Amino acid sequence: MEQAARGEAALKVQDYPEAIKQFTSALAQSPSSPIYYISRSKAYQRLSPPDHENALVDAENAVIFARQRAKRELIVQAQLRRAIALFGLERYADGNFVLDIVKRMDPKEKTLSIWSKKFSDRLCALPEGDEKRVVHVSEVPDREPPKEAVSNTSTARNDSLAPKTASAPVEKEVVQTPASKIRHEWYQNAQNVYFTLFAKGVPKDKAAIEITSTSISISFPLQTSSTYDLSLEPLWGSVDTSMSTYSILSTKIEIILKKASPGQKWPSLESTEPAAKLAVEPSVGMDGSKSEKKINEKTSLDETKTKTAAAPAYPTSSRTGPKDWDKFASDMNDDDEGGDEVNAFFKKLYAGASDDTKRAMMKSYQESNGTALSTNWAEVGSGPVKVHPPDGMVAKKWDE
Repeated sequence: MEQAARGEAALKVQDYPEAIKQFTSALAQSPSSPIYYISRSKAYQRLSPPDHENALVDAENAVIFARQRAKRELIVQAQLRRAIALFGLERYADGNFVLDIVKRMDPKEKTLSIWSKKFSDRLCALPEGDEKRVVHVSEVPDREPPKEAVSNTSTARNDSLAPKTASAPVEKEVVQTPASKIRHEWYQNAQNVYFTLFAKGVPKDKAAIEITSTSISISFPLQTSSTYDLSLEPLWGSVDTSMSTYSILSTKIEIILKKASPGQKWPSLESTEPAAKLAVEPSVGMDGSKSEKKINEKTSLDETKTKTAAAPAYPTSSRTGPKDWDKFASDMNDDDEGGDEVNAFFKKLYAGASDDTKRAMMKSYQESNGTALSTNWAEVGSGPVKVHPPDGMVAKKWDE
């Protein structure tokens, strides 16, 4: 109690490292206390920079233990911390799903309107098909509580309720996922890549998971006397193996890959090119500058090739599939003297158009608030042009 009180005091004065220290000590004494997990989760989220990953772990543990105690108000607080942590990890669909649980359990929670708007804004800004639009979580976190908490809880129950000669509980056999139905998904933020293999009943003591700077491999025996093997190599970017982790849960395997280059966005999980290797050996000269320059030049060239090969293909409704509009605008502007390629393209289109086409372009663009552009005056001139917002967004007036 004293440690928890010191932790709360540290939270009030915004000394978050001290708060984490005190709540960690409190949890060592009471490892199944949901309120201590909730408070430490809050401290993790308010660090500079925030530690959203540990905040999520604490919030999910808080949900589990609050449900065991059937404390509705603690469940609401824990789920709210969980939603906020998911927002920080840019898992917007997951966080919005959890926030809906909070709305259902306590519609009067005072921060609901703020977080609802935040999630709505981020989800509306995501393109169709983005992985962050997919919900991967459930109401009850699929996480095993800390071993010391389970041990303490079991001991207390046995001492107070069970007879001294009570037999050990029989473990329920887990039906393993067939190899044909095992699937995997991934998503990312600026710091990490999150990989999940959905497979029930993976034997922890027989599974082999290896993470290298350019690959991940998973292998474990199946109940059919065969072995499941998955190897992803090379990965699109390099991984810091010392900061990467994995966990084997009852229904899945979770791997967190720490990006070697934080802030770098991976367009895909794997690369079609072999892993880049520096072929230049550093020379033993007086200053070594020449050898270092060669390595830097090669690295810069490799990065340029990678960026060129990974040019974005933007979403489109065309039946021919996605188009690289950057390249299209650049091709249309080859003889232009610099400036914005897209603007140059529309300037050429407008300059060479007929009077009716120009009127159609101006009228459609202005009346649709920039969401439509037509060159057909016969169609546009017959009435006002409606606003056509992008998929997943709603058009509203400024005063709404």
